[in-house]
Amino acid sequence: MSTVVETDVLIVGSGPAGASAALALSTYGVPNIVVTRYASLADTPRAHITNQRTMEVLRDLGVEQEVVAQATPQHLMGNTTFCTSLAGEELGRVRSWGNDPLVQAAHELASPTRMCDMPQHLMEPVLVNAAVARGTRLRFETEYLSHTQDADGVTATVRDRLRGDTYEIRAKYLIGADGGRSKVAADAGLPMGGQMGVAGSINIVFEADLAKYTAHRPSTLYWVLAPGATVGGIGAGLVRCVRPWTEWLIVWGYDVTAGAPDLTTEYAESVVRKLVGDDDIPVTVKSSSAWTVNEMYAERYANGRVFCAGDAVHRHPPSNGLGSNTSVQDAYNLAWKLKLVLDGTAHPRLLDSYTAERAPIGRQVVTRANQSIRETAPVFEALDGLSPQTPEQLWANIAARKDTTEAAAKQRARLREAIAFKAYEFNAHGVDLNQRYTSGAIVPDGTPDPGFDRDPELHHQPSSRPGARLPHAWITSGSRTLSTLDTVGRGRFTLLTGIGGEDWVRAASAQALPVATVVIGPGQEYEDPYGDWAHLSEISDAGALLVRPDGFVAFRHASAAPDAGELLADALRTVLGHA
Repeated sequence: MSTVVETDVLIVGSGPAGASAALALSTYGVPNIVVTRYASLADTPRAHITNQRTMEVLRDLGVEQEVVAQATPQHLMGNTTFCTSLAGEELGRVRSWGNDPLVQAAHELASPTRMCDMPQHLMEPVLVNAAVARGTRLRFETEYLSHTQDADGVTATVRDRLRGDTYEIRAKYLIGADGGRSKVAADAGLPMGGQMGVAGSINIVFEADLAKYTAHRPSTLYWVLAPGATVGGIGAGLVRCVRPWTEWLIVWGYDVTAGAPDLTTEYAESVVRKLVGDDDIPVTVKSSSAWTVNEMYAERYANGRVFCAGDAVHRHPPSNGLGSNTSVQDAYNLAWKLKLVLDGTAHPRLLDSYTAERAPIGRQVVTRANQSIRETAPVFEALDGLSPQTPEQLWANIAARKDTTEAAAKQRARLREAIAFKAYEFNAHGVDLNQRYTSGAIVPDGTPDPGFDRDPELHHQPSSRPGARLPHAWITSGSRTLSTLDTVGRGRFTLLTGIGGEDWVRAASAQALPVATVVIGPGQEYEDPYGDWAHLSEISDAGALLVRPDGFVAFRHASAAPDAGELLADALRTVLGHA
């Protein structure tokens, strides 16, 4: 009897990237196996901020409402507070994660979804359970050891950690989603830029009823400026809400050159007490672990039939809350391409677009997250808190901001400005949604790149130009109100047009690849009662947008075209790698 297990796609790792890849592939009907060396899914909160683009992905994959039901909602996330401790002095706040009134309006205009706080130990079961229900085969305590690949597939050797024996899994493609110390990425020889271990951090998970210090200023994050807070870490001490207002995670730094401290319960409790500032509240430490701040990204995401996603290819601190979001979006980008290559619809060169599209995003995320750490320093600088000094001197500097002197007025202004600048970490709406892909799976329409009218990190700017995510607009179909994003996805290509676009509709129906059609206009299946789509589409009623399964515009034609059939066929050949 052969000991080789066979599948179409083998996924190493069950975190956000691996679980999302499994869910998307199983949704598309692609056989896949997930192996993880661990005995369970995530048992600590880890990643948590879930942005609008990720919620759109989860919406398309049919699990959005399960996430919403368990997540901390957006309105409880956004009073990001800077303080000397939770019980101590407050130094200022930033309206964060879309809770500033102007930013909230931008969020509502940008997407049918709302961002939320969904800790990883709750997110992973949602993704994995849905994937398994749709066909994924999951193996815990199964450790990836190595792989070899040939012209037809990949053979991975894995070890059953319960039995102690090894066996082989033969797959047509391998996805390495095995985290920041990815063995798959190392074995595949993916070239990396940047460096690992630039600073040391400690996570401490604990339970305590902190409602009296937090419920009146509800937030996901409370930043503590205390003595020692600038040593290593992520810029300051952090008290993160896991579950309002009783479950928490602290991030505290250490000198990476000296090595991590001994993580005893006593040590963990001392850090908790320092950041909470109340020695009388009962505290139960659940776990503590050391990790390093990394600034590394892969320059290429694939080698032959081996692809990597998530932390395997972009390794960075949690600043901006981008880690799991980028991981989910990596997997979503790759899954539909694998599906179409595996069923023979697309040429394997379509898979080249994965690196072309996602590697620039990964590099941007790594750079942005590490820059956000550095942008915390001005908050301390405003309090003269970066130079070596005693705790008493820091407290005196903080108290000095209350004086009636001109120096104190300048200090207050510097502090307000430094805290407000943290919008680049806590309200980076453009970083979340402004992806613009350039690859062989995008057909340029000859228009110049319009750039961005406002800061592209802070502000989302919708566009229907090929390579951009399809703009969201509320439209109607009978008594239903739905987003334009709800008309696309589900593993298929979609053509959007309007009155006068009959040639485009006929062209779509004539393709060998099924292309769904969406006609928007008065008296059509879909109507545009607010007129938003007419503006956002950036085409005439008789023009057309061809949207890929991941919701990105692949092809745009601004007007009617007598040769619509030929134009659409050429576009699909290009996107699918046949041109």
